[in-house]
Amino acid sequence: MKKSTILKMALSAMFLAIGLVLPLLTGQIPEIGNMLLPMHLPALICGFVCGWPWGLAVGFILPLLRMLLFGMPPLTTALGMAFELAAYGAVAGVLYEKLPKKSINVYVTLIAAMIIGRIVWGIVSIPIYSMLTENTFSLAIFWARGFVAAWPGMVLQVVLVPMVVFALERAKLIPLKG
Repeated sequence: MKKSTILKMALSAMFLAIGLVLPLLTGQIPEIGNMLLPMHLPALICGFVCGWPWGLAVGFILPLLRMLLFGMPPLTTALGMAFELAAYGAVAGVLYEKLPKKSINVYVTLIAAMIIGRIVWGIVSIPIYSMLTENTFSLAIFWARGFVAAWPGMVLQVVLVPMVVFALERAKLIPLKG
């Protein structure tokens, strides 16, 4: 196994662990966790640091593993989030690799990943809700949960993720090649 693959695997495991622990900081107040979206941060950063396959895997596994270990988020939420966070990690990884290395493109990549991830969440939530609950997933629910209630977390992502990516770039820790 190549050294870069082992490094990406170890970093992905670290992002997975961070994603399991971060929600514990807001876990006592679910409304705060729902607003700050702590599991989204490691999935996004993993896509930037390790590339799309690792970002996709960490994003998909994270909410499902957290549900199995801690019982939160609930099944319907975890399933939708698995696809959403997988899209975050994959899109962040692909765009960060493909776009020219300019500061503005970190923001372009991040915002594109956030939008595409939310759209994926909305699309997969339709069958999830209809099969697992008595509720219908509507455009109003998509807007309310996906954007209105989540705006503090989205602001946190736009501030924090680029800061981490820029710091790692300056330290020459990303992009990892290979």
